[in-house]
Amino acid sequence: MIVLKTLRGDYTLYQKTLFCQQRRWKKPVNSAQTRLEIRRTRDSKLDKLADNLRTLETILRVHKLMSTRKRGPLVSVQLMSRWRNILGLNINVGKFLHKYPHVFNVFTHPLNRNICCRLTPKFKSLLNLEESVTRECELDCVCRIKKLLMMSKSGTLHVYALRLIRRELGLPDDFRDSILGKYGSDFRLVDLEVVELVSREENESLGDATIETWREKEYREKWLSEFETKFAFPVNFPTGLRIERGFREKLKNWQRLPYIKPYERKKENVVRVRTCGRIERFEKRVVAIIHELLSLMVEKMVEVERLAHFRKDLGMEVNVRELLLKHPGIFYISTKGSTQTVFLRDAYSKGCLIEPNPVYSVRREMLNLVLLGRRSTRQLQQHDGIKEQSGSLVGNEDNRGTRDEDWFTPILESFEDGNLNDNFEEVCESSEEEFDDCGLNLNRSTESETCIQGLIKSTM
Repeated sequence: MIVLKTLRGDYTLYQKTLFCQQRRWKKPVNSAQTRLEIRRTRDSKLDKLADNLRTLETILRVHKLMSTRKRGPLVSVQLMSRWRNILGLNINVGKFLHKYPHVFNVFTHPLNRNICCRLTPKFKSLLNLEESVTRECELDCVCRIKKLLMMSKSGTLHVYALRLIRRELGLPDDFRDSILGKYGSDFRLVDLEVVELVSREENESLGDATIETWREKEYREKWLSEFETKFAFPVNFPTGLRIERGFREKLKNWQRLPYIKPYERKKENVVRVRTCGRIERFEKRVVAIIHELLSLMVEKMVEVERLAHFRKDLGMEVNVRELLLKHPGIFYISTKGSTQTVFLRDAYSKGCLIEPNPVYSVRREMLNLVLLGRRSTRQLQQHDGIKEQSGSLVGNEDNRGTRDEDWFTPILESFEDGNLNDNFEEVCESSEEEFDDCGLNLNRSTESETCIQGLIKSTM
């Protein structure tokens, strides 16, 4: 009996230990995000570029919020701290502003004695330059919109879809009036929210895809047969891609597979290509449409979510993300930030665009200014010296505790903007005796102006 009790007690103890050590293994999640991370081969240069562009986009959003203020370009940092959730920042707004002294000028207000922020003259000049270059490239914008309408099944597109990719296409903010309304002979607005191409026959000369130029170059320079290059795409595999058995043979057969090109029309509806053979032809047509759509972009990139607004109009009724993952040698999806961005691989080399355009060149100058961070340059030291002298002048006048000296505010703004020559004579007429010491700073302001003009000429 004693032996049975001990055995029974050991058995119950064994059951308890088994029950405590039991684990329930969950089934692995099979979602679009997990498939994206598993099947995607990372490209460090494009990922880094996407991360830097996200920072530049945040800075432009800060500029947009600052421009909505009615009191001018000066905004207090205390007020900007409320924009943290709007901008989606993980750090304090003050720390974010101090990280980019070449973009934001943080200083103490001479009268209110609170910390304020404004954009630096260098970054302002680049913003104005981008706007002017966009206006000069108006005909290119018209050509891009025409090509998008020619790729559409019905020859129409929604205006809000164009507004979503306005910056990617290089369109001005008021493109509805400055382009769609101005060129009434080419575009027609239907129901105020749908734009239509007036005449497709007159624009048949624009119906040559960018990929056709590459195929002609491959055919002439590399002496390849027409059978090899007629329906082929440029393929650049990322470093570290695992190539499975039979992958090269499948890719070779896919490159030779015929399809209906983006600007071609077959009878009434191009979606009928799904019934003409196999599904691969229809998917290859969608690849050609996305390739041409990215080629029309200024920076050859766009967010994946924004492609969904063109699925029905352009006949891309497939899972776009899965299709992009099937062709890692043509497209690359970056997951940096809260959104997913697709890049056109053959347009980039070492993180830079192979064939830059004027709008891209100006935006690249903005990005280079952001990437300087807190590194000091000659222009920044020169600007700090001007700001120190202006601060000392304010201290001499404001130690009395009165605020009647409002005459000094335009002088401070002229020092920080580098436009002292514009209003110096007007202020000198009001009080000549107080400005005897300001003549020493005229040479510094002219040097800063020449630096900005040299930067603008280099970008042009």
